[in-house]
Amino acid sequence: MGVSGHVGRRAVTARPMGSVTLMQFNMGRSGTVFGLLRKPPAGATARAYPNGSVFNDGHGLVTIRMKPDAQGRFGFNVKTCSFQGGADQGMPIIVSRVAPQTPADLCIPRLNEGDQVLYINGRDVSQHTHEQVVMFIRSSRETHSGELVLVVRPNVYIGEDTPEEPDFQYIPDTHHSTLPPGGDPLSGSMLLLQEGLESGTLLAQFEQLYRKKPGMTMNSARLTENLSKNRYKDISPYDTTRVKIKSSGGDYINANFVNMEIPGSGIVNRYIAAQGPLPNTCADFWHMIWEQQCTVVVMLTTKVERGRVKCHQYWPDLYETADFGRLQLTCLKEQLTSSFAFREFTLVSMEHGSEERHIRQMQYISWPDHGVPDDSSDFLHFVMRVRQNRIGMVEPTTVHCSAGIGRTGVLITMETAMCLMEANQPVYPLDIVRQMRDQRAMLIQTASQFKFVCDAILRVHNGEWATNWRRCLIT
Repeated sequence: MGVSGHVGRRAVTARPMGSVTLMQFNMGRSGTVFGLLRKPPAGATARAYPNGSVFNDGHGLVTIRMKPDAQGRFGFNVKTCSFQGGADQGMPIIVSRVAPQTPADLCIPRLNEGDQVLYINGRDVSQHTHEQVVMFIRSSRETHSGELVLVVRPNVYIGEDTPEEPDFQYIPDTHHSTLPPGGDPLSGSMLLLQEGLESGTLLAQFEQLYRKKPGMTMNSARLTENLSKNRYKDISPYDTTRVKIKSSGGDYINANFVNMEIPGSGIVNRYIAAQGPLPNTCADFWHMIWEQQCTVVVMLTTKVERGRVKCHQYWPDLYETADFGRLQLTCLKEQLTSSFAFREFTLVSMEHGSEERHIRQMQYISWPDHGVPDDSSDFLHFVMRVRQNRIGMVEPTTVHCSAGIGRTGVLITMETAMCLMEANQPVYPLDIVRQMRDQRAMLIQTASQFKFVCDAILRVHNGEWATNWRRCLIT
């Protein structure tokens, strides 16, 4: 039996279909629009967003509404995505680009690169060609309201920020032959970095650097039983460096070991680069923390950005306890600022005689929803705090953002560069990126992220942070 009501001036009819409800919106002269709403699991609550409710299980479809700008443009592109080749018709329709400051960029929730378009103004587009889909989008401008209503499955692909491998791949060498004569190697490398940024050649070389190391496989991530454990379908861990967990549900988690050696110092900074946990992978995440004896977790995203779930809350609220399989996690302390959040937990293993460990989570919350920070000050302060908590540590530090590649790569690159400077070693950011990508694909996702961290490296070397960051030398 259906349920009828009104939302604003729009008549609404809901028809339950098992775990999914078909919502019919009668929108006056503009016609009827259908949307799908996932039924929340027992105990789940709905979060209110400007265009409706999204249940916090992290798997719901999202309805997005926008009107064209004065030039009649919505500001996004779509493409068909064939998993196994074949014809255009019937292939998934993926949002490939969202232009900044356009209706698609400014609507809330924002339309994101990588979203799969399922319905356009109530029309199922799963069996239509790319040309037909584009026609449906354009024709929405001719309706009385001019509104485009999309039902999308969010975050199916990471989007155009991770394009296919370039035809020409740049592989950095040691650069020793290009250092200016005389002077120390560190100063020479900083001079090369400055010149490379000013000329644009460094960013061009970054764009040509391989995103996935040739010959590395990702077969475990593509096993049927592991597909639901990946936040994005095109972000997978290498088989050879992936973290394996001991779980009745299998040993897979979307995470890689990343080890960064600092020549001349005897230091190897050990990381686990991971995706942000999903609702169904939180227990796996904490079992990984326990098994790898991690005591510091670095989080580089908020839970929701522009109405989109980027990471599930995988920890309990302050003074509360949550069970994750054979582990119990209690939040003891929480300190919030405008830029950071610091939390302390106890993690207890019920199968190891109630053995207890102390875990510190450090969250950077001031990274903007789109692009990179305008100023690196907050970020550098945060990296310093992370380093202070890693002094003397030999266990890996777990670092994650949403996909576990973009901001995660920025932080690892920044700390590696600081350690190189402390050891009076030359710093070549392209070498660092290559070394990271040999262990997890696509670390540092965009050219803007790469430029941001390069500018921050120069800022540190030029002395603004010299009185503070040198105190954080890890021995």
